[in-house]
Amino acid sequence: MAADVVSMERVVALCKRRGFVFPSSEIYGGVGSTYDYGHYGVLLKNNVKAQWWKAMLQDRDDIVALDSAIIQHPKVWEASGHLAGFTDPLVDCRACKHRFREDHLGELQCPLKPSKHPGEAEQCDLTEARAFNLMFKTTIGPVEEEGSVAYLRPETAQGIFINFKNVLQFSRKKPPFGIAQIGKSFRNEITPGNFIFRTREFEQMEMEFFVPPAEAPQWFEHWLEQRMQWYVDLGIRPDHVQLRAHDADELSHYSSGTSDVEYLFPIGWSELEGIANRGNFDLTQHAEFSGEKLEYFDSNTGERYVPHVIEPAAGVDRAMLAFLVDAYDEEEVEGEQRTVLKLHPALAPVKAAVLPLVRKDGQPELSREVYEALKPIVQTEYDESGSIGKRYRRQDEIGTPWCMTIDHQSLEDRTVTVRDRDSLEQERVSIDDLPGHLAAKLAAPWRTPKLQ
Repeated sequence: MAADVVSMERVVALCKRRGFVFPSSEIYGGVGSTYDYGHYGVLLKNNVKAQWWKAMLQDRDDIVALDSAIIQHPKVWEASGHLAGFTDPLVDCRACKHRFREDHLGELQCPLKPSKHPGEAEQCDLTEARAFNLMFKTTIGPVEEEGSVAYLRPETAQGIFINFKNVLQFSRKKPPFGIAQIGKSFRNEITPGNFIFRTREFEQMEMEFFVPPAEAPQWFEHWLEQRMQWYVDLGIRPDHVQLRAHDADELSHYSSGTSDVEYLFPIGWSELEGIANRGNFDLTQHAEFSGEKLEYFDSNTGERYVPHVIEPAAGVDRAMLAFLVDAYDEEEVEGEQRTVLKLHPALAPVKAAVLPLVRKDGQPELSREVYEALKPIVQTEYDESGSIGKRYRRQDEIGTPWCMTIDHQSLEDRTVTVRDRDSLEQERVSIDDLPGHLAAKLAAPWRTPKLQ
């Protein structure tokens, strides 16, 4: 089966079966659109984040890191506009007692008559739409009282803006430069769904790039190209990712330009990441509400200005889902069906698996020796349970690029069979050469065509 026709149900089933992702609080019936990440999910998610940090920090010298608090002063959200304007239009159905987003009615099923949309069935009785703020409200301190109200952040960006002055002082950076962070955000979505595509608790990878006002248009174009290429470099097929510019009526009031990186999910083309030219709105707002000057002084020219901001903002969970969907494949090998995740090796949860052919004749002992030698170098797994065919299938399903099989010949000449996940080719490699062999494979180019 070609990967471009994979159903979301197959990906969800694989994630549950192999311990990538499963419903949270499942033994209690679960919580809507809330998920826990199992062992392989944690490894994959961490690899996605590591590659983003690499692109932001290791491959550049004009971006610094930040980790801001989840709970911030309530005035942060007043200044940003989230308190007044971060709302969805909601309607309630008096018949089924369900709540729906008014602007999503045409995409939803009526709970009483699934063949129709809410409001279309005879028994439907919808209320007038009303605004509903998406921020989760909490309180600071042990007693809930007036003045103790706070909010879980709905985005990580504002934590960057309110730290602009701090970072400017210690980092010795000057525009153009960026501040990047990865962290949890929370939105009380009314209609979340499609597995981990839209959830109430999610992780963001956001970077705010501060530039002289006149340079904003060219940096906006720079980051459009950079962020598109990042996905392709990590294995997303170029014809399954696209850049879509927002129409004028979609733009935020402060944005002079926004484009979405979209991926062809089983649910259709949907947003992976947004890149926005935010102007100087955020710094200006926080300067006004806080009374602090949030500007840059160029000692060389004597110029003082509020930088404009280019913001690439991506979701960790959505990126992970896109990589899973794009890598998922089913094919027939020697008369047997196999499911395989053809993940980029940099993202694969496990890079190498060490498998003794049989559990006797000294093979497990030599396999353990190989495993211990590889473990400090790459994420490695040891597996001696079941037939060798079943073990190969397990590793295929979690996306392990290379399996090392120890057999009778290994005991004689200290070589192993290295099996490639995608081509299924096998080669004999000396145990002593394995670390260098794997390092070379990890460093080699991997189907990363440049976008035209």
